Parts: sequence; C-alpha cells; structure tokens
Amino acid sequence: MSVEVFLDDTPGELRAAIRRDGHFEHLLIESGRDDPQTRLGARSVARVRQAAPGLKGAFVDLGPGGEAFMSLRGGLDAPVGAKVEVEVVSERRAMKTPVVRWIGPASGEPRLLTPAPPLAETLARLAPGVTPVTGKAAIEAGWAAVEDSRTHPVIQGGSIAVERTRAMVTVDIDLNSHDMARGRERDAANRRGLLEAARAIRLRRWGGLVAIDLIGVGHDGAAILKAAKAAFGDDPRIVYGPVNRFGVLQLALPWERTPLEEILYRDPHLQAFWPHQAAQEVTRRIKFELLSDTTRARVTARCPDQVARLAAPLVAQLGPRAHLKPDDSLRISEHVVEAE
Repeated sequence: MSVEVFLDDTPGELRAAIRRDGHFEHLLIESGRDDPQTRLGARSVARVRQAAPGLKGAFVDLGPGGEAFMSLRGGLDAPVGAKVEVEVVSERRAMKTPVVRWIGPASGEPRLLTPAPPLAETLARLAPGVTPVTGKAAIEAGWAAVEDSRTHPVIQGGSIAVERTRAMVTVDIDLNSHDMARGRERDAANRRGLLEAARAIRLRRWGGLVAIDLIGVGHDGAAILKAAKAAFGDDPRIVYGPVNRFGVLQLALPWERTPLEEILYRDPHLQAFWPHQAAQEVTRRIKFELLSDTTRARVTARCPDQVARLAAPLVAQLGPRAHLKPDDSLRISEHVVEAE
C-alpha cells in the first residue's frame, strides 16, 4: 500500500491530506480561527451549567470557548456548579455542541488545561514514517482532496452514492444490470463498495448511524461483517449490526471532527464558502501563484470587499508581492487572480 502525505502551511490555516493507493482518505485542517477548547482531544476545566437527565448527561461551561455536552453514565454524578476536568471527544457540528468526557473533579475557573494534539502528531499516527510533501504540490493536493469529497465514489462495474442527512449517513451500492444475477460479481462489488464508502466517509469526516444498501439480498452475514470491518476498521467504538432481510447493513461510527462541508461552506449544496473561508482560499490561491512563478513582481487577487478585509492580514504575511483588490461584482466564493 502506497501512502502519501501533503502538508500545506498557508497563513491562517494548516492543511494536511493523506492519500492511500491514489485515493484521498483524510483531510485535516488546523485553523487560526479554531477555538482551542473545542478541538478534538483538548482538556479543560469546566463548570456544570445545566443538568440533562433525559440525555443522561449535563451541559458544561468551558469558559470563553462556550459550552459542551458531557455524558454521565456508569453512576457518575456532577451537580450544577461542580467543577470537572473534561476532554473533547467530538467537535461541534451543525446545531450540536461539542461532546466531552468526564475525567475527574477539578477546581478553579473554566479554562484550557491541555491543547488538542497538534496536526503533526495526528499525521504521525495516521501515516507513520511518511515525510510530508510541501509547497505547490501540497496546495494542489488539498484542492484535489476537497474536490474528491464532493463526488460519489466509483467502483468497477458499478456505482456508489454516499449521502448525509440530519439523522444518518446512507450508502447505496449498485452493480451494472448485466452483472446483477452473478453472485460472484455481486459479492465482489459489495466488498469494493464497502471499501470506497468507508474512504468517502473518512474523508468527509462523518460519523453516526450508517445504513448501507448492499447489492441483492440473502447475504452471507459473516462474510459481509468481515468485509465491513476490513473497510471501516476494528475500532472498539464502532458498532456493527447484522444485515437485515432487505439487504441493508447498519453500523454506528464515532463522531470526532467537524464535518468537512461545515468547515468550508455556508451552503454545502451550492458550495458557497463562508466569508472567512473564502478569505482563506484567496490567500492560498495567491500563495500558489507566487510559488508557481517566483519571477513575478506582483500577484493581485480581486475579491469582494468583505473577503478582502478578512484576507488582508493573511495576505500581508505572504510578502510585498502579494496584493488584494476589492471587487464587489464578484460573489463571496469568487476571486480572480491577476499576475504581473
């Protein structure tokens, strides 16, 4: 198995992409806008703000970082006002607050104790021993990974649709009609489909309940479970269910990081960037152009005034050849680069 790591350090954002056997599998983003207390793995002192017995937990105040939900199971008790040490196990997503786990009692005001593991540490765990590629190639790889996350995976002889709703992730694996009656082709396509679905879900940073509509019915349950574990892994937090009589496999994946589309887009369907993310992309594009031709005296990006104001401090870090020009004829997600 070939593993490649790409690391793009553009002012305002550190972005790492991991590609295995030619397919992107992870896209990690560490932004200067991140609240350090709500990043995965961060430890803080929190104050219990509100009990939530119906959810078997409580809402806690993290201080300047806002609030989080803390699960209380196994006889744990944390009355309102109690100070507790917690660790983030699931970052913010959609309308859900971060989720933290109880570590033990604490004292003092809510505050960050230990920041989240740096991106380099996460890379060393996911791709041990691989030296990251940097520079222009890393920027291109990051763009390619984002583009890959927007498309449905493809398998030989069939197709896959991977979609997320508010309640769950759904996967539909299909085989070409002329192969539907052939058991061997069906089983092979299901195995390939599980691998590609797992890769797409990891790249998009999704979790929760997953329903996979396999090709056909009457499956060998043990064989499907083995293939699913080969695709999604044997993490003890993953819960695998049986294949039901309709040919649907269900499993539950742990939520960890904020979904990729929620980081990038204000409207994922239109792929419209948040203004601050649009500013980040303008900065990255200017950096790419500067790296592409070091003889250029000046690289200017035209973008909406709101984006230009957000991007200005980032672009200034690229040096005297990097410039911005406000242009409100462009939409938030648009920019035009002019090189001299």
